[in-house]
Amino acid sequence: MSTETPSDARNGHLTIRDIAQLAGVSPATVSRVINGHPQVSGGLRESVLKVVSEHGYTGHRSSRDVGQRRATGFVGVTLPVLRESYFSVMLAGASEALYEHNLRMVLSPTLHEHDREASLLERLQGTTDGAVLILPQESNEELSALHEAGYPFVIVDPLIAPDDRVPIVSAAHSAGAVAAVDHLLGLGHRRIAAITGPAGGLATEERLRGYRGAIGAAGVMPAPELVVESDFSVASGRRAAERLLSLAERPTAIFAFNDMTAIGAIQAARAHGLEVPRDLSIVGFDDTFEATLVLPALTTVRQPLAEMCRIAVTQLVRLIERRHVEALHIELETTLVVRDSTGPAPATR
Repeated sequence: MSTETPSDARNGHLTIRDIAQLAGVSPATVSRVINGHPQVSGGLRESVLKVVSEHGYTGHRSSRDVGQRRATGFVGVTLPVLRESYFSVMLAGASEALYEHNLRMVLSPTLHEHDREASLLERLQGTTDGAVLILPQESNEELSALHEAGYPFVIVDPLIAPDDRVPIVSAAHSAGAVAAVDHLLGLGHRRIAAITGPAGGLATEERLRGYRGAIGAAGVMPAPELVVESDFSVASGRRAAERLLSLAERPTAIFAFNDMTAIGAIQAARAHGLEVPRDLSIVGFDDTFEATLVLPALTTVRQPLAEMCRIAVTQLVRLIERRHVEALHIELETTLVVRDSTGPAPATR
């Protein structure tokens, strides 16, 4: 059992994580004890209750932290869809973090529809303590108005660059793109195409900036015909790759701005009788579950999707409890994961 009192506890803001640290158990165990769950051993239960008694924690569902803004114990989570692995990983991270903070989730799929999302947010304001907004469709003006209304929320993976006052958690898109292109350049590729996402999106623009920067730094003139837009789906990735592979001088490598479009590019390559990576190297972005299922296994840039949402929940809890938030804009590092879809450029074999 830890004898050091967490700084938040010393300031009178004891959280489930603080109790866990002091009692030497997991946050999940603390949550089970506080909520009367039977599947906790007597020794662990006694350790947790001793800390609760000594430090005056009042975080039970029926009496949230005294003086704090918690009222309902519910937090809204909006996200476009549930069926895609990209969003399901994010949802898993958010749900686990909410559980550790003894909060319950109100899940609100938006289907990428602005009006539906606006309606859902209006309902959440009256029934939840705050919200995590994943890839929200609202304009900056709408999000700023929500902030000014005093409703606590944190954006994960913003579609557009938000107001500086709005808290966000995102990935290092540009740095991830640089890593992907540098990997291809290191394999001898010079004619490197890009299948982007929808124009104007924050992720698309940042990744495009990284792509162009890495190409330019290598002394290669970016060819406009090598940049093709998609909507991040497999089908659009296949169509974009078909267009690229039909060029008189086709690319030797494709950097796709997400894994789904990269999978579409692999399908197009096969349709053209090309072998990946012997004839064409392909890199994706995200490192979703599908990246390990496709053949060949996809080289891709990993986003820490679950961790992004865990951090967003931690930030949101601090906002709800009116505690200081160290940084409003948090950008997490991406990692290049090299698998089987990339190899030396044909001319360098």
